[in-house]
Amino acid sequence: MKRLDPFLLSLIAAIALASFLPCRGQMEHILQHVVTILITFMFFFQGAKLERHAIVDSVKDWKLQGSVLLCTFALFPLLGIGLHLLFRAVFPDALFGEDLWSGILFLCCLPSTVQSSIALTSIAKGNVPAAICAATVSNIAGIALTPLLTGLVLGHVGAGHSPLESILDVSKELLLPFALGQILQKWVGPIVRRHKILISFTDRGSIIVVVYTAFSSAVVEGIWHRVSGAHLLQVALLDSLMLALVLVLSHLMGDGLEQTTENKITLQFCGSKKSLASGVPMASVIFPAASVGIIVLPLMIYHQIQLFTCTLLARRYGRRVLATSDQGTATSPQRRTATP
Repeated sequence: MKRLDPFLLSLIAAIALASFLPCRGQMEHILQHVVTILITFMFFFQGAKLERHAIVDSVKDWKLQGSVLLCTFALFPLLGIGLHLLFRAVFPDALFGEDLWSGILFLCCLPSTVQSSIALTSIAKGNVPAAICAATVSNIAGIALTPLLTGLVLGHVGAGHSPLESILDVSKELLLPFALGQILQKWVGPIVRRHKILISFTDRGSIIVVVYTAFSSAVVEGIWHRVSGAHLLQVALLDSLMLALVLVLSHLMGDGLEQTTENKITLQFCGSKKSLASGVPMASVIFPAASVGIIVLPLMIYHQIQLFTCTLLARRYGRRVLATSDQGTATSPQRRTATP
């Protein structure tokens, strides 16, 4: 990718606006209600759009689907805890504080992306149907697993979050609208699929409003006195290290499970992604409003790193697959000629 995508630029603009003109008082209260409404519609439309057979199809290749879930909800949290313990032991005073570490560990508990996982798998000539299934299941499972893992993992750093309370909050604000969308899919689904602007507006619009509201609260609480440019660079380096480790380990996992090349590509790209679209709304439900801004900072940085790195990797894979295919096409006539 040669430039930042418009959505990320919008998020940066929201942060800049919140830094100079944070919403306060009654306006903040109103925006929090707007955020709740937008997130509710976002998950309702997602439930209406997702066809049920996609969920059923997703469990057929249990080895691949299980591997993606294992990377997303087991490998990432273990890496996050391991890196936290390692860096706290080796560099006790050199890195940022526990608030940004909480954001990194929350990032480790999130589901995979949907759109970018599928798009990058397609560019890399991987198993696109399997990627659709894997990303879908990851996001559905994440509604329950993310708050549970967040409570368990952040308990490790003393954050004191209750997993059960987080699951109940997320279920009420995210799962119920999604389930209602599924129930009304027969009637609402065709409308949503015809008017994709609804999904785009609720998805991106809700995230931008959440980011502005969250950073407004964080600015009022003094976020930029607690987070320096050096801290952001450290977070970016740690995010890059974590992404590199997952890409390598998921590739080795695919080899160990004797997956096809197409399935290994799917495992890598679906297993290494973390969803900004799900993460920001979940953070607004799980964490206090004043903490959300700093919690989602590592996720926003990881989002751009994963897009840039995995796009380069996907293009490389895609060229390799095409070169192999062209080579096979070029040699096949010779083989036929040599055959008696």
